[in-house]
Amino acid sequence: MRKRDKLRALALTSVLLTLTPQVLAKIGAAEKEELKFGFIKLTDMAPLAIAYEKGFFEDEGLYVTLEAQANWKVLLDRVIDGELDGAHMLAGQPLGATIGIGTQAKVITAFSMDLNGNAITVSNDVWQQMKPNLAKDSEGKPQHPIKADALKPVVASYRDQGKTFNMGMVFPVSTHNYELRYWLAAGGIHPGFYAPHKGDNSGQINADVLLSVTPPPQMPATMEAGTIKGYCVGEPWNQQAVFKGIGVPVVTDYEIWRNNPEKVFGVAETWAQKYPNTHIRVVKALIRAAHWLDDNHNQHRAEAVKLLARSEYVGADAEVIANSMTGTFEYERGDKRDVPDFNVFFRHNATYPYYSDAIWYLTQMRRWGQIESEKPDAWYMDIAKQVYRPEIYQQAAQALIEEGRFSAEDFPDFAHETGFRPAQTHFIDHLVYDGTQPNQYLKQFAIGLKGSDKL
Repeated sequence: MRKRDKLRALALTSVLLTLTPQVLAKIGAAEKEELKFGFIKLTDMAPLAIAYEKGFFEDEGLYVTLEAQANWKVLLDRVIDGELDGAHMLAGQPLGATIGIGTQAKVITAFSMDLNGNAITVSNDVWQQMKPNLAKDSEGKPQHPIKADALKPVVASYRDQGKTFNMGMVFPVSTHNYELRYWLAAGGIHPGFYAPHKGDNSGQINADVLLSVTPPPQMPATMEAGTIKGYCVGEPWNQQAVFKGIGVPVVTDYEIWRNNPEKVFGVAETWAQKYPNTHIRVVKALIRAAHWLDDNHNQHRAEAVKLLARSEYVGADAEVIANSMTGTFEYERGDKRDVPDFNVFFRHNATYPYYSDAIWYLTQMRRWGQIESEKPDAWYMDIAKQVYRPEIYQQAAQALIEEGRFSAEDFPDFAHETGFRPAQTHFIDHLVYDGTQPNQYLKQFAIGLKGSDKL
């Protein structure tokens, strides 16, 4: 049996063994009814807002308070400390915490909140310098996707002048950090390494572009002030730059990695163990919210935009939020294009916590030095299984099917699901990602650590 097939078989066996008759029994009453969940002011917190506003939490006997958090670190710390029962998290946060990047703690997820939703924006002056390097379509507009090859001469000119080229991302283990690094490296621009074993967590070793952390709502103002020349962030903060006339989104994460996992709903492992029925009921409510957001070709998105615009949620102008949330995306001012899957909440099995999604994030942590030394493929699988909990998701989904709210066709085929997506090919550099072979995947990259490499 090939190595990949063995890993798939192992994954399937572990899931089936977990789903004992006792686990699949009727879900009991919530052990804890009053809950407080945290979020960051981004449009992809929408499943939490919808589950609250539409009464899906209350249908499960849950009385939820939603509370915006100052930044991703505060949010994670409050979940770990028990001040929050759970939160809208970066997909890399539960993984990073579990393996000890920054804070060491056991955090798990049984629900993926969305696919896609991010973009990379550059300042107006950088955009003007990039434009001569861009191919044009038949209408004379920039041809998409725009690769970092067009930015490379700009970065080189800064270096020749003795200037640093600074860009922002939202957190060291964020999707945004890895997507920005992926895009830059695919264009031959080195985004820098981490060396935690040497006490260097800057992520700027050998960097052509210096990446630093900026909270999402502060991205446009930080770029306008000239502190950074561009950034990778979720919505509405790319479209905000367009509306303010201070920058241009050049590429979406849909174009970097089509239908990439973005946020998850994370809880402390101890919380999940203490309140198992509560956890399943939370996931049930969130599945319903995600489905509502995508139902009937996004028919509810206009209503969702109005809700998200409220100050207690995202607090941005509805027009700005709608620019991406309703299936379009505006690049240069006036260049609005159809991107129906820019925000996906339920389609394409978006809510299912795939092991392969977790493993991709771990490969990028290794690629950029946050994981300092080589790990065997089995290690990646073990960490994915510790953090991503499809067995909890399955219990929630099957309960919804039994209640007649969903059909089995709305979910993965649980009887045969291994937790691995088929090999994925839609990357901006055309490389193939097979989650069962993480080390082989890493070997494909010209820039980044692989094998026995160590700083």
